[in-house]
Amino acid sequence: MNNFLNDTTKFVNKALKLIPISKGLAEKIITCNSTYTVRFGVRLRGDIHTFEGWRSVHSEHMEPTKGGIRFDLDTHAEEVEALAALMSYKNAIINVPFGGSKGGLKINPNDWEDFEIEKVTRRFAQELIKRDLISPSQNVPAPDIGSSSREMAWIADEYRKIHPTDINAAGCVTGKPANKNGLEGREEATGRGVQYIVREFFRNEDLLKMVGFTSSMSDKTFIIQGLGNVGYHASKFISEDNQVRLIGIAEYNGAIFNQEGLDVEHAKKFFTKHGSFEKYSKGTFIKDPSLLLKKECDILIPAARENVITEKNADDIKAKLIVEAANGPISYKGHSILNRKKVFVIPDILANSGGVAVSYFEWVKNLQHIRFGRLEKRKNIIQLSSLIEAIESMTNSPMPEKYKSELLDGVNEIDLVRSGLDDMMIDGFQEVKKEFIQNDKINDFRTAAYKVAIEKIAMSYDSIGL
Repeated sequence: MNNFLNDTTKFVNKALKLIPISKGLAEKIITCNSTYTVRFGVRLRGDIHTFEGWRSVHSEHMEPTKGGIRFDLDTHAEEVEALAALMSYKNAIINVPFGGSKGGLKINPNDWEDFEIEKVTRRFAQELIKRDLISPSQNVPAPDIGSSSREMAWIADEYRKIHPTDINAAGCVTGKPANKNGLEGREEATGRGVQYIVREFFRNEDLLKMVGFTSSMSDKTFIIQGLGNVGYHASKFISEDNQVRLIGIAEYNGAIFNQEGLDVEHAKKFFTKHGSFEKYSKGTFIKDPSLLLKKECDILIPAARENVITEKNADDIKAKLIVEAANGPISYKGHSILNRKKVFVIPDILANSGGVAVSYFEWVKNLQHIRFGRLEKRKNIIQLSSLIEAIESMTNSPMPEKYKSELLDGVNEIDLVRSGLDDMMIDGFQEVKKEFIQNDKINDFRTAAYKVAIEKIAMSYDSIGL
């Protein structure tokens, strides 16, 4: 068992000690239901190239099961199983009615041209679709590391070819482009969810006292590790939210630091163009990106890969709050050290669950075959217009144009998506907080989160007779 899967199991076992369920049910919750391995050939560049991929289903206590597909040369079966387990717990915490699943394809997308990636993706999709490992009713993938809305569109197209009479075919994957039955707000969703979690943390005075924070966010600093989709959006939204200052960005081949603050948009454009932060003029370049994790800051957000904080560097972490935007960025031993140091950690199964929340909305939209807000928007605008007229008549003065235009714009789909996401993240946070505060045997937020998730999964299994 690799470190990531082993550590995930240790976190689960720690929470299970606090839950009065049978040994058999506990084992059922821990164990991955199934992992399918596929090896398929694709003719590229005049030769047959064989690729290896996996799709794991951790828990089918609810269906469909849900989880992304990562395209990564370093992925392997046990990593995919660990990620599938995390999906089960994420869904349970924020009350998304899905089981947990995950996929991986052993490939470096940078080694291939776009049309070659398309051929490989479509072949991989065919192998999974014909075994019902991609299906709107049984197993619904989404983007992950190395994949994007583009790959999801290709997969959806393959599913439609194989099942041309399935009226709900668009719901076989989420994270599709908005113009291909996708949903506005899905691409930003995980980063947006991290923003909402940070914001919610700062609304809780009792937690702030534990960390030694004031309730003001404007005087806080944060460092982001990883500037991919999640890291970029989280940095952007948190920087905009009460002017929290981004002072460091780490990527796989170097980092930048500026105590006065960094512009994430400017930094992202530079990195995209040059492939490195070296010679970036608005921050100090640090050749070893791991050193940035040890810099003084209020909030540290690992948003890249697993096991970046371990027993080897946890003692050197100076942040007071860590928000896990990545999956499994802190090892079990690393977490134990941070816990001993009183560093507050908001775990991955809560902090980065925004992606699956909005994936759920997209799936629901695909099954309903109508965009959110379509039926009621004009009716609401008419009602608000009447209300404005009544207020202006009663006060004998016009409503300021700023407020009037905002009201008469009506509610758009993206507004509803963000509102729903905010609500789910807040509810999940408060459920975990309640467990954390009220249970004297729990001394960290991660254990509280796992306890909340496991109890919900156990209840679901119990209701179906297990």
